[in-house]
Amino acid sequence: MKKPVYLDYQATTPCDPRVVEAMMPFFTEKFGNAHSVTHAFGWQAEAAGELAREQIAELIGAEAKEIIFTSGATEANNLAIKGLAQAQASLSPARNHLITLATEHKCVLDSCSRLERQGYRVTRLPVRPDGLLDLNDLAAAMTPETFLVSVMAVNNEIGVIQKLAEIGALCRANGVTFHSDAAQALGKIRLDVNELNLDLMSLSSHKIYGPKGAGALYVRRRPRVRLIAEMDGGGQERGLRSGTLATPLLVGFGEACRIAGFEMEAEQARLRRLRDRLFQGVNGRLPGVSLNGSSDHRIAGNLNLSFAWVEGDQLLRGLTDIAVSTGSACSAASLEPSYVLRALGLNSELAHASLRIGLGRFTTEEEVDFAIEAIVSAVEKQRALSPLWAMHREGSSLVDP
Repeated sequence: MKKPVYLDYQATTPCDPRVVEAMMPFFTEKFGNAHSVTHAFGWQAEAAGELAREQIAELIGAEAKEIIFTSGATEANNLAIKGLAQAQASLSPARNHLITLATEHKCVLDSCSRLERQGYRVTRLPVRPDGLLDLNDLAAAMTPETFLVSVMAVNNEIGVIQKLAEIGALCRANGVTFHSDAAQALGKIRLDVNELNLDLMSLSSHKIYGPKGAGALYVRRRPRVRLIAEMDGGGQERGLRSGTLATPLLVGFGEACRIAGFEMEAEQARLRRLRDRLFQGVNGRLPGVSLNGSSDHRIAGNLNLSFAWVEGDQLLRGLTDIAVSTGSACSAASLEPSYVLRALGLNSELAHASLRIGLGRFTTEEEVDFAIEAIVSAVEKQRALSPLWAMHREGSSLVDP
């Protein structure tokens, strides 16, 4: 077994060897520009990109023409939220209200904040202690001025799966555009844009064993969702995303989606067994361990655990042989406790003493057993140095989590 053991699959995934194999020819002999329409090299690259578009669309129940390629989910989220807002401003300026969740990815929250500074009204709904949205809160927040609801499918820190079908039905009934950041959901749960009443959905390649630097935005055609492009240029991607397509990356993204379509069900069942083994192994040997987020509505490969009576940064430093995180990779530079965990109601101490553990396609049972021993050992070492742990052992209720 190689060390360190990688257990941070929500941050990124390794490229599947089958994906790499599919990509390689497009770095070398099939190197044409997909927009070179006058010769065979360009036609070959264009055909490869269109096949990838079809493969991505098939995984989400969409039409190939509804897939707009981007550099990743961050760009897709920006295009969806800002592009829709700009289009709405030209059609009906009075509809200037959008709704999102306090637990969304930073790129969604920051995009909403940018619009707020431009005069839009933004409602950031709280979530329940299990991380799920209360649909009554959403219904109460909608007004005739609401033009967009943006709710992520699967949270990138706690792995909870929002009730997209119910949210989509509520949006459709009120004539509100529904967008979802599905970067953490693609290939892990079944997604059908029509069943979920989704109008816009952001996708990422590197979360699904494809290459970094590729993503997509699903844009519904019927009824048509209108966006204003964020980038000017040659008018590629139906004028919504100018720039030369990165054909090798798109080929890899498409192949990753094709593989997921065939293997998702069996893979998630295997990951669920490994996740339960890890949780039971840690929770059975350590007191003061709590699972953050719903235990029922979560993806198979995610555990987010808080450990009472330890300091999170010190705990992470003690886990030199396993790769885990304390929250989103996009917020790793922050010293503040996770805003997602705080939104669940955790205090600063528990939020700081939390680990996000991500299991994936190449995680083995041996690695899970190794991780159990490593986490238990690191927590016990930290608690041996903690005065709070000593007080707890002596029976003081003042330090109970």
